[in-house]
Amino acid sequence: MKLQDRVAIVTGAGGGLGRQHALMLAGHGAKIIVNDLNKDDAQRVAEEVRAKGGEAIGVAASVTEEEQVAAMIDRVMTAYGRIDILVNNAGILRDKSFAKMDLADFRLVVDVHLMGAVICTKAVWEIMRQQAYGRLVMTTSSSGLYGNFGQANYAAAKMALVGLMQTLAIEGEKYDIRVNCLAPTAATQMTDGVLSPEALEKLSPELVSPGLLALVNEAAPTRAILCAGAGHFARANVTLTKGAYVGGGAEAGEQVIAAWNKISDRTDEFAPAYGFEQLKRELASAGFEPPKK
Repeated sequence: MKLQDRVAIVTGAGGGLGRQHALMLAGHGAKIIVNDLNKDDAQRVAEEVRAKGGEAIGVAASVTEEEQVAAMIDRVMTAYGRIDILVNNAGILRDKSFAKMDLADFRLVVDVHLMGAVICTKAVWEIMRQQAYGRLVMTTSSSGLYGNFGQANYAAAKMALVGLMQTLAIEGEKYDIRVNCLAPTAATQMTDGVLSPEALEKLSPELVSPGLLALVNEAAPTRAILCAGAGHFARANVTLTKGAYVGGGAEAGEQVIAAWNKISDRTDEFAPAYGFEQLKRELASAGFEPPKK
């Protein structure tokens, strides 16, 4: 029971992947707050958790509404006095090619995925700092990491969550707040009509949720991007190549073009611990002593 007595909020948990996350976390001992926009769906999953011997509260709230999120957090703190885990899972799709995409749909998708995660995370951040413990998971996507046709809005929001994770993991480190990303591939309402029935059979949400356990237990990593689907797990990284020094001057642009293969060479690439490391490498290449941090 790796999560015995831990208190976990799962957003968008009224069905699909969120429901499976809630059931899995409860199966490992966590007390679950099942959040969903739809009250009946939230209550149904909470009842399902309780029927399996777990403890759960269903809470209807929109992750984009600060007052509703604050009320949910107050209810959790009144019931349990702490919040250990937040899984930002709530999301929507509004797929179209960028040429045909309405800007209102772009804003809506960014609002739910990105700002919904920001609002919920902000609501629990000080609680986790005060208790010196927290496990946060952002739900990113291969669409954000690598792109997918017709998903410019979704991809932009999902990659933004990676940047949010990177910085919050740094800021939360001394408080034992560990922040990670899960990039799932699963058959849910959001994939209906996108994949073939044969493929959907292989992409059960229950084959993704075991990866979540690795990201929220006491020994969890931090700043990991875990890709999960069909029982397969892999890690993605944002890397920096060794690059090449070109300098300035009138011919610098031409020199960048000429050095493109060297700049792009992935030999000895690495994942920087901080964005500051790019600056340090650039100054060192230019012959300056890089600042220490």
